[in-house]
Amino acid sequence: MTTSTMTRTAGPAARGSRPTASSRSRQAAPVRGPGARSVRAVIWLGSLAVLWFWWAGTSPSMGSTPGTAITAFGELAGLIASFLVCAQVLLVARVPWFERAVGLDRLVSWHRSLGTTVLLLVLTHVGAMILGGMLSDHKTPWAELMAQLHTYSDILPAIVGTVVFLVVGLTSARLLRRYLSYEWWFGIHFTIYGGIFLTFLHQISSGAHFVGSWPAKTVWFTMYAGTALAIVWWRVGLPLVQHVHLGLTVESVVNEAKGTTSVWLKGSGLDALQARAGQFFLVRFLTPGHIWTAHPYSVSVVPTDERVRFTIGALGDHSTAVRRIRPGTRVLLEGPFGKFTADRARSRRVLLVAGGAGIGPVRALAEELVSQGRDVVVVHRAHDAEGLALSREFPDYDTLHYVPLPGRRRDLGYDPLSPAVLGRVVPDIRQRDVFVCGPAAMTDTVVRSARALGVPRAAIHHEELSLS
Repeated sequence: MTTSTMTRTAGPAARGSRPTASSRSRQAAPVRGPGARSVRAVIWLGSLAVLWFWWAGTSPSMGSTPGTAITAFGELAGLIASFLVCAQVLLVARVPWFERAVGLDRLVSWHRSLGTTVLLLVLTHVGAMILGGMLSDHKTPWAELMAQLHTYSDILPAIVGTVVFLVVGLTSARLLRRYLSYEWWFGIHFTIYGGIFLTFLHQISSGAHFVGSWPAKTVWFTMYAGTALAIVWWRVGLPLVQHVHLGLTVESVVNEAKGTTSVWLKGSGLDALQARAGQFFLVRFLTPGHIWTAHPYSVSVVPTDERVRFTIGALGDHSTAVRRIRPGTRVLLEGPFGKFTADRARSRRVLLVAGGAGIGPVRALAEELVSQGRDVVVVHRAHDAEGLALSREFPDYDTLHYVPLPGRRRDLGYDPLSPAVLGRVVPDIRQRDVFVCGPAAMTDTVVRSARALGVPRAAIHHEELSLS
C-alpha cells in the first residue's frame, strides 16, 4: 500500500482517512452558537414545564405538615429526574441536529453533567419519599420502606433501577473510571437503559400525578417512546443501513510508526457520508474482541468514493489490538461527527499542532487548508523520532511548513511547546488560528502558550473525542 501525499492543488484528498484522535483535550472550547443556546433553552423550558405540571397536580394540603411537604418535594425531584434522564440520553443519541448545533464533544460533556444531576435527583427522590412517609406515619426508616413496598405498585423494580443508576454513576466518576477499561465501562454503562425502564414503570403505575390521569400518562409515554425511537434509529438503525449500503471491509493494516497503525477501508459510495477533514467516526470492527464497542477515530484524509483511512494510536486494549485485524473484516461506521474543521479558521494563516494519534486529523486539515490557499505550519510533537507518524506526508511547499519536535522534556531540558520555544518556531503565531489535537496535557500546554503569546481565545480550536 503506497501512502499518498498532499499536492499543491488539493483534489480529492489523498486516498485515505485519518488517524484516531482518541484523546483530544478534555477541556473542549465552550460552544456559544445559536444551536447550543437552543438546546440549552429546550432543556430549561422542559424542566420548567415539569415544574408547572407538578405544581398544578399537587394539592395545597401537601404542604400542611413537614411529612407531606417533604413527600411533595420528593415527587418533584423524581419528575425532574425523569425528564432530565430523557434529555441526557437524547444528547448522545447521535441526533444530527444536536450534533451539528453543539458538537459531539460538548454533547458528551453535557451528558456527563446531566448524569450527575439525575443521580442526585433520584437519590433525593428516594430519600425524601422515605423521610416524608416516616414523618407522616411515625415509622422507622425500615418500617416505612416495607410499608411502601406493600403499598405502591412496581416499587421493587424501581429500587433495582435506582441501584443501576447508582452503579452507573459511580463507575462513571473519574476516580473509578480510570481503573476500568473502556469495554468494561461501556458494558456497565449500557445497563442504564434497563434502569430507566424499571423506574419508568413505577412512575406510571404509582406516581401521584399519573394515577387516574390519561393525558399525563400519554405525555409521559410519548416522551419516553420518542427518546427510545431516537436511540434505536440513530444509534442502531441508520448505522446498519449505512453498513449495508457502504459494504466497508478492511483493505489493509499498515504500521506507520512506533505505536501507530493505519487501517485502510474499502467500500462504495463513501462520498455520500460528506465527511470533512477534522471529523471522526465511531468505528466498530465486526470481529471478536471489537464487535461489542465502537471507538472514535478520526479520518487522516477526507474519504474518497471508495476508500478511507484511520490512523490509530495504541492508547488502550482496543486500539492496540487494531494492528492484528485481518483484511476482509467487515466494518460498521457511525458519523461523521465533530466541529474540528477548517471552516473554523478565520485567518489566512494557520498553525496546526499535533501529538500522538492527533497527527491524523491534523494531516487531513493541513491538506484541506493548503488547498484553500492558506499559509499552514504543522508542529508535530513526539517522544522520539520513531513516533513521528505520517511525517513523510508533509512535503514542504511555499504554503506548508512541517516542524517536527521529537524528544522527551527531561532529555531536552526544556518544553518544546512552552511560550518561548513556540514563539521562536512560529514567530507570527499571534496572526494565526491555532488548531491543536493530541493528548490532553499537551493540548492544555499549547492553549496556555498560545494565549501567553497573544493568540485570541476565539482563534484556538480543539475538541474532545472521549465518550466516557
